[in-house]
Amino acid sequence: MDLPANAEIGLTVGDSLERLADTISGFDFAELSLGEGTRTDDLDAGRLERLLADADADLCVHLPFEQVVATPVPEINDAIVDSLSRLLSWAGTVGARKAVLHGTARNPHDTDLRPVFADQLEAIGAAADEAGVELVVENVGHQRQGLALSVLGDLARETDTAVCFDVGHAYMEDGDDGVDRFLSDYGALVSHLHVHDVRSRGDTHLPIGAGEVDYGVVADHLAGFEGTVAVEVFTDDRPLLRDTAERVAAALAVDSDSDA
Repeated sequence: MDLPANAEIGLTVGDSLERLADTISGFDFAELSLGEGTRTDDLDAGRLERLLADADADLCVHLPFEQVVATPVPEINDAIVDSLSRLLSWAGTVGARKAVLHGTARNPHDTDLRPVFADQLEAIGAAADEAGVELVVENVGHQRQGLALSVLGDLARETDTAVCFDVGHAYMEDGDDGVDRFLSDYGALVSHLHVHDVRSRGDTHLPIGAGEVDYGVVADHLAGFEGTVAVEVFTDDRPLLRDTAERVAAALAVDSDSDA
């Protein structure tokens, strides 16, 4: 598959090098998940580098899903920064370009935690800079510990942190109107996209076209987007993955001609 584009179109692969090997061909990058408690010594960096080289693909990483960014306890916050800094350092050694961080707090409705979150985000961002990796903070406001879209946008702007805008998550939180408002207010902060489709009944990470998201709203704000776009569809079916990549390429007004 060949998707010439202003944006680079990649694929999330979870924490599986097997899935990366089976699905990455034709994509510009793989986004590899690092689980909570991951021991970097146990990661087969050599195999990872060979797989990416064989596919002529770059690497991004996703930091642990379950670990919140901010709590009311300073010692825990320090440990969170230390843990993520260790993973970011490893990511830098294997050439990762971007690292995705969920925008979460122990209690996202506690306004007293918002400055703590900002401090945490700045500290994690400094560790990413030291590792040569761009930190991007992802909207997960539809989840119990996720910061609301507008709160995340304000804190990202305040800390000069790039955003990973997850279109499906935003739809689950506040529909197409939420997607529209966030991109109207904070679109300039978006460096990385997660694209998939969802249904309001709770189905997520579907191929684009199988759900309810209006990607025309995304195109209204991000046509010609020059960042990175990760297809986050939970299937190993390569034709479905290719189809979603082609659909998002078309939505972002890029050439989606394919030779695969």
